Amino acid sequence: MTRIFEGRFAGRTAIVTGGASGLGKETARRLVAEGAKVALWDVREEALAAAAVETGASHTVALDVTDAAAVQAAATSSHQALGGRVDILVASAGITGATVPVHEFPLDSWRRTIDINLNGLFYCCRAVVPLMLANGYGRIVNIASVAGKEGNPNASAYSASKAGVIGLTKSLGKELAGKGVIVNSLTPATFESPILDQLPQSQVDYMRSKIPMGRLGEVHESAAMVCFMASEECSFTTASTFDTSGGRTTY
Repeated sequence: MTRIFEGRFAGRTAIVTGGASGLGKETARRLVAEGAKVALWDVREEALAAAAVETGASHTVALDVTDAAAVQAAATSSHQALGGRVDILVASAGITGATVPVHEFPLDSWRRTIDINLNGLFYCCRAVVPLMLANGYGRIVNIASVAGKEGNPNASAYSASKAGVIGLTKSLGKELAGKGVIVNSLTPATFESPILDQLPQSQVDYMRSKIPMGRLGEVHESAAMVCFMASEECSFTTASTFDTSGGRTTY
């Protein structure tokens, strides 16, 4: 059950990437319900329009996060649409990539997975951080994965990209510590989401088998953690990771 904290984000503004479905959409829905003004970014234009209606987001940008110039332009556009400030960035755009052993991994899938999951997230942080520093306040939540800590077999590009997200988050969080901008990452285990459609059932079954609770997570559980990380309450933890893993992660 989702508990809404009315007014928690009153007066705050947010950009959510990958906002047309899954964790991005659920997080945006909750941010709006708790008072934030939200801009959604996603590559799927029709799904983005539908998500804006569903979540109550006030601004959308259809873009591919691997295009650094497009990301910079989107940051400028959303900054203006949100009233001249960006308080929160939730970087959740991502793909799984191919599900095969390393020695069989298609080069195009490797490059695309790294480009979206890691490079694209870097471009988003790079574009938004100056906007936060100008106001002396910000919360950045980078969506990583338990795969970035433990590695999943037959998912090398995904695991490597998410490990990169964790490393980037730790570096950026230390850079911005003391400047009012908090940066953390979420490392969920597998949860019910449209991204699972990109995987064979055998891979989903494997990941479920690694979770001590014996079930996949639910998207609202991870969204609840993201919203805490994006709130003023998260004030003394930065350059760190938060788990929603059903007991899978051990560090």
